[in-house]
Amino acid sequence: MSDRFLNTQRIKQSFNVSFDYDVIFTRHVFSPANQELIQLINNHQDSPKLLVVIDQGVLDTTPYLIDHITDYCKLHSLNLLPIMSVVGGEACKQDPQVIERVYQAVEQHEIDRHSYILVIGGGAVVDAVGYAAATAHRGIRLIRMPSTVLGQNDAGVGVKNAVNYHKRKNYIGTFSTPFAVINDFSLLNTLTARDKRAGIAEAIKVALIKDADFFAELCQQQHELSEFANRAMENMIIKGASWHLNHIATSGDAFEAGSARPLDFGHWSAHKLEELSNNELRHGEAVAIGIAIDSIYSNLLGQITSHELLSILGLLTTLGFELSPPVLDELDVAKALAEFKEHLGGRLCITLLNSIGEGVEVSDINVGMMVDAIAQLKVLPHSLTLKKRA
Repeated sequence: MSDRFLNTQRIKQSFNVSFDYDVIFTRHVFSPANQELIQLINNHQDSPKLLVVIDQGVLDTTPYLIDHITDYCKLHSLNLLPIMSVVGGEACKQDPQVIERVYQAVEQHEIDRHSYILVIGGGAVVDAVGYAAATAHRGIRLIRMPSTVLGQNDAGVGVKNAVNYHKRKNYIGTFSTPFAVINDFSLLNTLTARDKRAGIAEAIKVALIKDADFFAELCQQQHELSEFANRAMENMIIKGASWHLNHIATSGDAFEAGSARPLDFGHWSAHKLEELSNNELRHGEAVAIGIAIDSIYSNLLGQITSHELLSILGLLTTLGFELSPPVLDELDVAKALAEFKEHLGGRLCITLLNSIGEGVEVSDINVGMMVDAIAQLKVLPHSLTLKKRA
């Protein structure tokens, strides 16, 4: 062998990139008096193109929305392209044609990286359109306008986009920061009670792993939240979003290069339950069940007290979550954990509770004990009494 093949050179490349984006909380963003959207868009020289993609479910409940958007863009001389609508809900993430239609619009209208895509809709639509925006031209400026509670306090404010593949949730996706997020509280007025309730689960999740005072506040306001009172709901959304943003900024792993994902507390079972129910379960409803399961398991380990567990289950039931739907009988714990381990990148890392307000990551789950936790959950909603495992 020639000596020239024995000489190795290595260049270690290292650089930092700073990301920043605004998360705005407002009402009636397309009112002529509201300046939030136009202040985000650089419209001083050539008018950039604006592609608006709307969840069909939002259009069904707000048929006047297209007129309001059109009038707003005319008022501010924005170069509005033909507005697109896409199917809402998890079906959006299952249908490859949704992504294809966005790509076609980008090509047809010659949308470049200095133009904007504005997506208005639930978390699934924001996820799917966000994935298309992140991959077309390697990234088009995306303004998210989540229309659900879950989107406004969790999915819509973060750095992840994804679609499903072969019914596997979020199997294909990117980490890509939005250009901005606008949380328009007036969009929530059109939601069903079920959809409003589902979004509260993510706020409970982040309070349990991050902020005991926030959890106590949610408990104090549980009756207002169960009636979806505006002040309680908006406070919950702002604090939930703030904690999600804080974690992304300070965890040191914003793009989840490692396996620890504390913000996925309750999610290992939630993802599987959504799949088993053929997405009949809302994501937030499945997360509420997952929170209950992992809280009971944390209690069985002796990491939280029975009193703390009762407060968690009491909050979830007062808000109206069904914690033991029939699909829970179909959950194969070992299989669901194995699939979640694959999703994490090959090493199992599950967030449990050390106490209310403090999450802890573990790499091993006692499958038998987790089965026991689920068995307890099936009777707890009726009696809310506990027997700690010996």
